[in-house]
Amino acid sequence: MAEITDKITQEYDASQIQVLEGLEAVRKRPGMYVGSTSASGLHHLVYEIVDNAIDEALAGYCTHIEVSIEPDNIIRVLDDGRGIPVDIQEQAGKPALEVVYTVLHAGGKFGGGGYKVAGGLHGVGASVVNALSEWLEVEVHKNGNIYQMRFSRGDITQEMKIIGATDKTGTVVRFKPDAEIFEETVFDYETLHARMREQAFLNAGLHIATEDLRPEEPVRDEMRYEGGIREFVKYLNRNKTALHNEVIYMSGGRDDSVAEIALQYNDSYNEMILSFANNIHTPEGGMHETGFKTALTRVFNAYGQKAGMLKNDEKVSGEDCREGLACIISVKLTDAQFEGQTKAKLGNSEIRTLIDNIVFEKLTIFLEETPSVGRLILDKALTANRAREAARRARESIRRKNALEGSTLPGKLRDCNERDPGLTELYIVEGDSAGGSATGGRDSRYQAILPLWGKMLNVEKARADKVYSNDKLMPVITALGAGISEDFDIAKLRYHKVIIMADADVDGSHIRTLLLTFFFRFMRPLIDNGFVYAAMPPLYKLVRGRQTSYAFSDEERDRVSAEMRGEDGRGKIDISRNKGLGEMDPHELWDTTMNPETRTLKRITLEDAIKADEIFTVLMGEKVEPRKAFIEKNAKYAVNLDI
Repeated sequence: MAEITDKITQEYDASQIQVLEGLEAVRKRPGMYVGSTSASGLHHLVYEIVDNAIDEALAGYCTHIEVSIEPDNIIRVLDDGRGIPVDIQEQAGKPALEVVYTVLHAGGKFGGGGYKVAGGLHGVGASVVNALSEWLEVEVHKNGNIYQMRFSRGDITQEMKIIGATDKTGTVVRFKPDAEIFEETVFDYETLHARMREQAFLNAGLHIATEDLRPEEPVRDEMRYEGGIREFVKYLNRNKTALHNEVIYMSGGRDDSVAEIALQYNDSYNEMILSFANNIHTPEGGMHETGFKTALTRVFNAYGQKAGMLKNDEKVSGEDCREGLACIISVKLTDAQFEGQTKAKLGNSEIRTLIDNIVFEKLTIFLEETPSVGRLILDKALTANRAREAARRARESIRRKNALEGSTLPGKLRDCNERDPGLTELYIVEGDSAGGSATGGRDSRYQAILPLWGKMLNVEKARADKVYSNDKLMPVITALGAGISEDFDIAKLRYHKVIIMADADVDGSHIRTLLLTFFFRFMRPLIDNGFVYAAMPPLYKLVRGRQTSYAFSDEERDRVSAEMRGEDGRGKIDISRNKGLGEMDPHELWDTTMNPETRTLKRITLEDAIKADEIFTVLMGEKVEPRKAFIEKNAKYAVNLDI
């Protein structure tokens, strides 16, 4: 073994241990507290403040919340709760308001009796927002007075003082996110509105208003849903055809925990289960989802046997039972065990038992009392089961065929030499012409090319058995090597960059949409893990003499053109619109679109599963009216279309 003692050049002692005082730790590592410094982290700031107001609603003291985006991207959150305490906090010897906004892990949610149920269990929300804001101002209406305090990047700029009298109670917070921290400081109204709508659904009767005061014509939306999560399920199904009119609703509780579930089936082939704990969305699920899924499968198998629709040992799987399901699961509990500050998963095992018992008991009763709905749902599950069996046979047939032929890769694939998936890229391109240019221009060490041709299957209207029998999609499945649906195994994926490279026109956009629909519905982990990209070929080629440049937008075309003219301004510049990838020489395609040193790739992310599901349903689903409405609403954004 090689000696390493002579390589030690620096002592590791107490002088190298850094102690971050107060909120300095938050500014040093903001991603640990709000997930990221991108747009998602920016919007998370608002959620942290709103969560505190929601907690007041859960405690029974708040009936109205307002969230406003003011000019200059300043956020204002108002609630009519009890107001943050302003008396002296004994441990700190300071006003509680100051402690809440300047000390991590300080709040009324640690067993002091302030809240039985709360989403903001870590007690870091208000102080984190304060630390990551250029400035923050809080007003508390309480005890007949209006108390005000101001901060800048976590430091106090105005001590708490009384600025007026009031006969109301509540809290008003205004803050401006710090551009030194966040890559993006412009709030998206639709993102905030969607989150607030979600909260209004989850808290039946709570009035939430959102407004955007930045445009010339301000926007304001008022939301109040007396039906709670029943209306949430109807909202999820609004662009689909429901199998039964009635939303099935179940609720129950034990000790300090309560749970409610609402569900309705539609005629699609996809499931949408959204789970929440103390009004916090848990995108990675947890014990509440596990309990629900287990009970649902148990109920339908028992019902099928009793109704004579399942014979002998015949069973339907969990996936079969959830096909076309839209479901909301909402639990509220005293000691919620979330994983991480962003609260992606719920770990309380007792909730699994509670949900299991509620669903098994109450759904069984519903099906017995409404046999027509029960038979309709089970018949859909049986159809899904038969399709799944057909898909299994198709999959096995393909495996046997590949084994006999001694090859498992599609003939059109131009594979790369590298075998480490972390270092490889697969370009999916439209047509043999573009495939030829891409093959000629690529770096064959790590870049693979898969040309596709002809009309691709719209998987929004198809089950897995149809996918396996489709000659346009099978090459993609085979090349990636990870399977589809419940058989998908990310560990078998052959490339960690899957790049859709299509022409910059309407046909190219259609190809991208079809492929993204396929990845979203049948290979979701590809998107979840950030492995899917869209190549960005240039829109324009600019030539002046021997100088050639490319532009990816109209604005860049004008800027590059001005730069190429220089000070004399008289030189002629030939500007041509790129019509297709196949018309580009291999070296042009490499220089502009495939060379890691010069290319632009757009990573496809999944910020919001609800929104993604809605968009794919509208654009690719059976109903024409929602698609027509979407096009009419968004047509103004489609400029310079090459039709």
